[in-house]
Amino acid sequence: MNKPFLKWAGGKHKLAPFIARHLPPSRRRLIEPFAGSAALSLALEFEAYLLNDTNSDLIALFQTLKNEKQAFIDYVRQYFGTDHNQESRFYVLREQFNNSETPIERAALFVYLNRHAFNGLCRYNSKGQFNVPFGRYRAPYFPEKEMQAFIKKADRMEICCGDFQSALAQADHHDTIYCDPPYVPLSITASFTAYSKENFNLDEQNRLAIAAQQTAPQTQGLLISNHDTALTRELYRTARLETVSVQRNIAAKGSSRQKVGELLAIYGV
Repeated sequence: MNKPFLKWAGGKHKLAPFIARHLPPSRRRLIEPFAGSAALSLALEFEAYLLNDTNSDLIALFQTLKNEKQAFIDYVRQYFGTDHNQESRFYVLREQFNNSETPIERAALFVYLNRHAFNGLCRYNSKGQFNVPFGRYRAPYFPEKEMQAFIKKADRMEICCGDFQSALAQADHHDTIYCDPPYVPLSITASFTAYSKENFNLDEQNRLAIAAQQTAPQTQGLLISNHDTALTRELYRTARLETVSVQRNIAAKGSSRQKVGELLAIYGV
């Protein structure tokens, strides 16, 4: 089971076996409208994949890796020397990323930031600038093997940047859809949702739930992951609900890294 090459908040690599148990038997095409690190697509075997996300840097990275293959991996490697794993150098490279208009450089620096920034977070300020601080890791991992695994599947991947509904609109009766949106907060203070420039607020959560109910009958099935809360149970009340307890490691304090309930809403399976 291949791992994603990016660290990602709420990544689904460890949950892939749980999700797979509730997928329909068809393995024609998997659509991920909220691709993130593409953990599920990399972990599971389908004939084809459609990866969509609103994060243009993420999608540009996937497209660059698909097109440039090993040459891009070799280019990224230059940013993983010990001389680049220093706080002062990190902020120089973060500024370079924010100002870069060269696609291959920006994509390579996105990988660098993902592995060197605090907790692997991807966050932007109101001006659209990446603003996660230095992570202070002793030896950040260079994910060459994981990037090579992505390349092996890339010819079967269609990669898109847009709203989740643009991905849903491409679905037909051969497709399975897995949605991993920014999660509903467990509390008012736990409101990390701004991994792209636009927040995924309650109206967006409701729009997704309505779209899922409308789209599922035209597909093999549609599944959505979210926190297990009273709100999400209400949002997905027309779906079959399955739950699992997961370890959350995105919190700043180790004491806050505890198991939380995860909900899987299943439509049409």
